[in-house]
Amino acid sequence: MTPDQAAEIAAQRRQSAATRRPTVAALEAVIYEPIAVLDRGFVRVVDYMGDDGAVVQAARVSYGRGTKSVRDDAGLIAYLLRHRHTTPFEMCEIKYHVKLPVFVARQWIRHRTANVNEISARYSVVEDEFYVPAPEHLAAQSVVNRQGRGEVLQGEEAASVLALLEEEARRSYARYGQLLNEGPGGKPLDPDRKGLARELARMNLTLNVYTQWYWKIDLHNLLHFLSLRADPHAQYEIRAYAEAMLETVKRWVPLVHAAFEEHGLGGARFSAKALAVVRRLVAGETVAQGGSGLGKGEWRELMTLLGREC
Repeated sequence: MTPDQAAEIAAQRRQSAATRRPTVAALEAVIYEPIAVLDRGFVRVVDYMGDDGAVVQAARVSYGRGTKSVRDDAGLIAYLLRHRHTTPFEMCEIKYHVKLPVFVARQWIRHRTANVNEISARYSVVEDEFYVPAPEHLAAQSVVNRQGRGEVLQGEEAASVLALLEEEARRSYARYGQLLNEGPGGKPLDPDRKGLARELARMNLTLNVYTQWYWKIDLHNLLHFLSLRADPHAQYEIRAYAEAMLETVKRWVPLVHAAFEEHGLGGARFSAKALAVVRRLVAGETVAQGGSGLGKGEWRELMTLLGREC
């Protein structure tokens, strides 16, 4: 972060206000503080509403903080998640400030259940910051998954790819400055030229350039986002953001987080045919894919879930 941004965050963290609203000490301890993600990105909580008690209160439609014990609250929250009673989780909201590469943002924005305000490259000059993967995340195309990675590139091939990514990013940004006719500090490169409009000059920037946005979402839809993006099959770059956000959820609503770990991230759902296969296996029957009624893909997924060889 720039010194000005760091100073602004420090000033925000020095402020405090009395409130009758429920607050969460563990989240208050890190509010406004950026959590580093990737090489130059971050995610930080800037506001929130509600806590575990708000979920319980909505479910019971009661007044005050509720009359049940923490153990009872944990059981109720787990029941709600397990049976997909989503409305009580919509009573809590959280707002993040995120700095992320554009190609990650384009994946992220497919989750249309949040309020988003992104920095405008029509109004502001894009910063000279690009995401370049660490060597361990440079991988070839998977041969079994059309939208996944395979083996990690090694040696000269990896070095060549890294160099190419950095070279193209630097070159495109230099061209961007030429189109704008702007150099360091916004000074014109050529006083006799006007430069292209920012909304047009941005067209040649690469997808690994960083952008920023504020992203506000309710807890139910946040958990849905995390169930997909914190999954091991998600692309590494967006998964890195999801894992950082999971830590903020743990601080914010620990009972919900524990239930989500158990019944969301750590659980599984079965189709009717897959459940029939599980019942046959439990009964001691030998079941093969050909007689299971499942396609090869679903069979492979089921056997992976059960820890069996395909």
